Amino acid sequence: MKAWIYSEYGGVEVLKLESNVVVPEVKDDQIVPGHDVAGVVVKVGSQVKELKEGDEVYGDIIEKALEKPKQFGSLAEYTVAEEKLLALKPRNLDFVQAAALPLAIETAYEGLEKTGLSEGKSILVLGGAGGVGSLVIQLAKQVFGASRIAAISSTRKLEFLKSLGADSVIDYTKENFEDLPEKFDVVYDAVGQSDRAVKAVKEGGGVVTIFGRVTPPAIGFVVTSNGEILKKLNPYLESGKVKPVLDPNGPFPFDKVNEAFSYLETNRATGKVVIYPIP
Repeated sequence: MKAWIYSEYGGVEVLKLESNVVVPEVKDDQIVPGHDVAGVVVKVGSQVKELKEGDEVYGDIIEKALEKPKQFGSLAEYTVAEEKLLALKPRNLDFVQAAALPLAIETAYEGLEKTGLSEGKSILVLGGAGGVGSLVIQLAKQVFGASRIAAISSTRKLEFLKSLGADSVIDYTKENFEDLPEKFDVVYDAVGQSDRAVKAVKEGGGVVTIFGRVTPPAIGFVVTSNGEILKKLNPYLESGKVKPVLDPNGPFPFDKVNEAFSYLETNRATGKVVIYPIP
């Protein structure tokens, strides 16, 4: 099969497109999606209980990215994944839309749970226009019942934040959010600025960060992939209350994966960058 591989540490330059990579074997508890992290099951292991060949599924196939990285990722014609990491694809979404969701929406959901966000509380989202931040705003409003959502981005993305459900927006090029008088019950830092984020939270509130050094009382975490979260959120996706956000410059074709990574490194992407179609 065709697959993007790398055999050394480095930047985009170490990525190589190979056309004769061995298709990974399926273990007893694994299946094989045919497209990226959203695809069609073509084979199942003997212990797979719910999914079957022909099912359209999506998911984050790396359960613990830092502790147990896998040799086989998703930038290939075929890959393997444990059943517990996957869910049936929302019926109203195509493969491109579904592929944009799992890692980001699971990170958004787990982080919001860790902060203790609940109905009636306020939240500030740092990096609201990014892949995770755009879903934090939507989940905070539609799933967790936040009473007030403020979000931060650059000038050109402020209207986009409002369209996601933000009640107020802050332009980081014009003001420092930590110096503003309003404080929040919860702060979700999706950009790696926990030292500033902790200055915007109310006493006793919750702060979570997904990047960089963690400044107490903020807590940091790396998401644990879990198909059950996707199953729980599927009704919100199928009803249209929560929507995937795809960067308008995508999707990138399979032979342009290196260009997609280079684009991500510019930090100009809005939402998620997807690779499609897979050959």
